[in-house]
Amino acid sequence: MSETAFATAPAAAAPAAAAPATVDYRTEPSQYRHWKLSFDGAVATLSIDINEDAGIRPGYKLKLNSYDLGVDIELHDALNRVRFEHPEVRTVIVTSAKDRVFCSGANIFMLGVSSHAWKVNFCKFTNETRNGIEDSSKHSGLKFVAALNGACAGGGYELALACDEIVLVDDRSSAVSLPEVPLLGVLPGTGGLTRVTDKRHVRHDLADIFCTTTEGVRGQKAKEWRLVDDIAKPAQFAAKVQERALQLAAQSDRPAGGKGVALTPLERSIETDALRYPNVNIEIARAQRTATFTVKGPQGAQPNDIAGIEAAGAAWYPLQMARELDDAILNLRTNELDIGTWLLKTEGDAAAVLASDAVMLANKDHWLVRETLGLMRRTFARLDVSSRSLFALIEPGSCFAGCFAELAFCADRAYMLALPDDADKAPKLQLDGFNFGVLPMVNDQSRLQRRFYEEAGPMAAAHAAIGQALDADAALALGLVTAAPDDIDWDDEVRMALEERASMSPDALTGLEANLRFAQKENMATRIFGRLTAWQNWIFIRPNAVGEKGALKVYGKGDKAAFDFNRV
Repeated sequence: MSETAFATAPAAAAPAAAAPATVDYRTEPSQYRHWKLSFDGAVATLSIDINEDAGIRPGYKLKLNSYDLGVDIELHDALNRVRFEHPEVRTVIVTSAKDRVFCSGANIFMLGVSSHAWKVNFCKFTNETRNGIEDSSKHSGLKFVAALNGACAGGGYELALACDEIVLVDDRSSAVSLPEVPLLGVLPGTGGLTRVTDKRHVRHDLADIFCTTTEGVRGQKAKEWRLVDDIAKPAQFAAKVQERALQLAAQSDRPAGGKGVALTPLERSIETDALRYPNVNIEIARAQRTATFTVKGPQGAQPNDIAGIEAAGAAWYPLQMARELDDAILNLRTNELDIGTWLLKTEGDAAAVLASDAVMLANKDHWLVRETLGLMRRTFARLDVSSRSLFALIEPGSCFAGCFAELAFCADRAYMLALPDDADKAPKLQLDGFNFGVLPMVNDQSRLQRRFYEEAGPMAAAHAAIGQALDADAALALGLVTAAPDDIDWDDEVRMALEERASMSPDALTGLEANLRFAQKENMATRIFGRLTAWQNWIFIRPNAVGEKGALKVYGKGDKAAFDFNRV
């Protein structure tokens, strides 16, 4: 079926026994049910106003501004609207449209009825959305103020923690809290523990008290403990927030007179075993549990200056391709849990990819190009943290050049066909500036730095190869690919590698891949993802959380959790 209109995330599943419906990550402001977005010059206000009867799944109400996946799908879209459609905005105020409650966090009843996979994938997406707030602050000059006009708990406080500054109303009742451990027997799922320590530098003993009490911390104590940046009495609260928003806006270089780009609906068609966009195709082989992503290079004449880029708008190739790839990754991560291996392919003219890269690099300081690079950076980073095996296949007709070569470097393995007797047909791999830090991973390393552990020799050799069309043997010699079978061995070697992968434990592979993909440098983002993958993933399946008498299962039912007190 062909889909050209938006659909705001329909219900994902009814009872556990029912087959889940497809979750659609596409939406737009007229379809929001949970957020209000307004603009006043350099300041945008993004207000949480959750419709408690509009959950993405049946069986729970989103009370007290609690959120589920549908709420965060809208948040993800709203952030992109600000980034691309409103370049004049320099500060976003994140607040609540409801009195005395900012956000009570992820909906507990939703978590209680969800499968383990749903909980973990929900946490991963919300992590990425909050990391994206910090990414825009760091790279795009878009600053965020959390205006906590009421109680702020759990995931609500984690959203606030992602902002540059937090202002809490000092009304003697509003508090910030992370009550997951005492109330639910789990950990904060979207970076709360890590941001409290790594970002806000809350002393560890105070953090221990904060994270093991249900009532939270309010007023001056919250400021003294560094849980918030400032407090204000109700009569002065709005003025204090506006003052700080304008101060942050003054530090930004986003253009007051910039012309925004409307993010038009993505064109997409869905078949039983395929997902198709103009620039991205996914073919699913269910028996083999593989999905083949084919990303197509630019076709036809492309803009070579800012005027042409602005005229193209959302149809500008790098922006359109990144939006399509982002949607495809999210779609498969949520809707195709059994498809454990993703094969990454490209198709098109390498020269066209390199030319597109050159235009972006030459204009990287222009706001629209900068935002497009940000979208590409965050989209490629979704591949890095996806719990899927990633294999790149570099074949004739491929265009693994420049930014597309990053797809190969995302992969756990890259296979490149060697055709020593047919040089014209042999696939080539080409490097440019994009491969040396333009699209870093979440740990701020380029994928080549990760590949070579930042060792000077291999990095210098790779840099010296910029501008060369490398065949399989040359790419293998530089360490840029895993294997280079010839045409006699290609089919068998790739087939055996995929069959071997499919025979292994998905749980073990997820842990293996996460460890190897981020093998050297750690930062706050990698710790957030690593702790979600390991600690929270494990705790989410323990009886103390989700057993018959687990804290998450009995929450709100009047029963007391029954814990197994053995330490493991």
